[in-house]
Amino acid sequence: MIVLGVDPGTAATGYGVVRGGGSAPTLVECGVIRTSPRASLAARVAEIFEGITEVIERHKPEAIAVEDVFFAKNVRTTVVLGHARGVVLLAGQRAGLEIHEYAPKLVKKTVVGTGSATKAQVQAMVARLLRLKQAPQPADAADGVACALACVMGAGVRSRLAALRAPSAALPFRAVLKPNLSRIRAAGGGR
Repeated sequence: MIVLGVDPGTAATGYGVVRGGGSAPTLVECGVIRTSPRASLAARVAEIFEGITEVIERHKPEAIAVEDVFFAKNVRTTVVLGHARGVVLLAGQRAGLEIHEYAPKLVKKTVVGTGSATKAQVQAMVARLLRLKQAPQPADAADGVACALACVMGAGVRSRLAALRAPSAALPFRAVLKPNLSRIRAAGGGR
């Protein structure tokens, strides 16, 4: 399974492409899509859309994992971040990808073990989980990789849970759960 993880932002959108499945996850590519602070909001979100679309076309992921909006003290920051997130979701939808959205605290908890992890802790744990010599730089790229890892790690859990819920071929549930009514009737003094 190939997952594109994205940490949206209008100045810098971090992304990471991770291959997961059977064995340990591996990093395929990570980076940052930077926009000009002098450009209009419309030009910036268009640049983010084109950059994410290019990454999708290059790696053909099966899923995209996008960090949710965090609620900043400044409402304008939250709204502008929502625009960047929206074009990332649009790129994923247009490509027909499975879309997963994760709260930043959940990404940190999944990857590091605590929802209040620092950026440095996220970078260090991403490097460790992917067996990298050094952490992805800058921190925005590591956050995108962490988002992809959260999806890959969650996919492993989801598939194990699905296997537990599926009836086993070796033990049919009907045979196990069906009571032996003949003994009940006989014990009741019936016939």
